[in-house]
Amino acid sequence: MDAAHLRLLRELGDRGSVAAVAAAQHVSASAVSQQLAHLQARVPVPLTVRRGRTLVLTAAGEALAAAGTRVDEALTSAREAVGAFLESDERPVRVSAFHSAGLALFGPLLRELDGIPPLHLADADVAHRDFPGLTADHDLVIAHRLAHDAPWPVDRVVATPLLTEALDIALPATHPLARRERLRAIDVADERWVSVHPGFPLAGVLDHLAAHVGRPLDIAHRINEFSVSAEVVRAGAAIAVLPRTTTLPLAGSGLVLRPLVDLPLVRHVDALARPDAVAYAAVRRVLRSLRTVAARATDAAG
Repeated sequence: MDAAHLRLLRELGDRGSVAAVAAAQHVSASAVSQQLAHLQARVPVPLTVRRGRTLVLTAAGEALAAAGTRVDEALTSAREAVGAFLESDERPVRVSAFHSAGLALFGPLLRELDGIPPLHLADADVAHRDFPGLTADHDLVIAHRLAHDAPWPVDRVVATPLLTEALDIALPATHPLARRERLRAIDVADERWVSVHPGFPLAGVLDHLAAHVGRPLDIAHRINEFSVSAEVVRAGAAIAVLPRTTTLPLAGSGLVLRPLVDLPLVRHVDALARPDAVAYAAVRRVLRSLRTVAARATDAAG
């Protein structure tokens, strides 16, 4: 049964005629009669009876109208409960981030929120096209994309920019190029490289660099985890492209980051969410805090 049909039945009992119900609902009398007929088709006993020219409730109709009142009461309580839940700061919020974003943002985010709302954190680094799908399991998905990547699908997710970060060349501190403050693409074209696996966002950066210098690069290692790549660089086995902001904790102790002056490289870090997830106050609070800690990380990276 449709709650709206039950409500019409109660209105008929209270107002005494189809015409009065129609006037109160700002619809035609025939529309009211049609909806009452739909309800009657689902009930095996008569709900209304004619008394002269007026349609009135039978005993069964009055009983069902009374039950409809209780249904409306339950629905109202349900709406209020949902509303309270939507506005509650105590709802746990599930946040996923790719590895370097988790390294840079999870700790500050936990300290910023101080337990309210509680967080359920996860790491997930996937190909660019697969980030929106993670919103099926997480309220907020911290994702990254390059400037030339396809935009996030606006019909599926709401994207909130967190930061735009430069991509630098990571060198061992003992490398001759480490003494320079800035590099050109041609300076690093003949080096051995650590790259991510094909299909992941930063793989396109070295493709872009190779196209710029006009020859393929020597990709010696394929490692997605930047902290592992950083150790390979520290050991002097290769150089790499690393994001300046989210991998700042990896710099130092034998590793330096240097920008390319003739080929500016950047990536965008965004928080993705399903539109219904952003309806929750707890999710919006976490999103605001994410923007705050991302701004601090950007300031710290210079």
